[in-house]
Amino acid sequence: MQLEVAQEKFVSEWGRLSCNWGVNKAMGQIHAFLLISADSLNCDQIMNKLEMSRGNVNMNVKNLVHWGLVKKSSVKGCRKDYYVAEKDLWKVFQLIISHRKRKELDPLLDLVKAMTPVEAKCEKSNEFCKVLKELEMFSKKAENTLNLLVKTESNWLTRPLSRMI
Repeated sequence: MQLEVAQEKFVSEWGRLSCNWGVNKAMGQIHAFLLISADSLNCDQIMNKLEMSRGNVNMNVKNLVHWGLVKKSSVKGCRKDYYVAEKDLWKVFQLIISHRKRKELDPLLDLVKAMTPVEAKCEKSNEFCKVLKELEMFSKKAENTLNLLVKTESNWLTRPLSRMI
């Protein structure tokens, strides 16, 4: 397979897969393109390569910067903003987990916390309180696990394996 064909397939598939991670397809494709690019790129270069509108590219690049997956850079003698993706895939994984946790799990924890003043006084309220308690336990376990993953170094698995070998 030629490099350009492989790169196009990677960008396309990363965009498709990103929909499962709570990211729109265009944002995923832009991230993939920046991830595999050796140089920092400006929005015009991204637009031309991915055949996307200026507004779509600008909005999604801004979101990628907000997530921490892409950083602004500058090119000497050029006034345009250039962008480069975080290349450490463990860091990328941690950033995505952190963002998804803030977006999905934290609001759930807030909701459960807001509902805890409900007292179990009858069959219906007992069932409601039981579900809330289970949801709170599950959410806290998920939060602890995600926090552990975010704080873990990239070599957390390879270091013990290399010692065994």
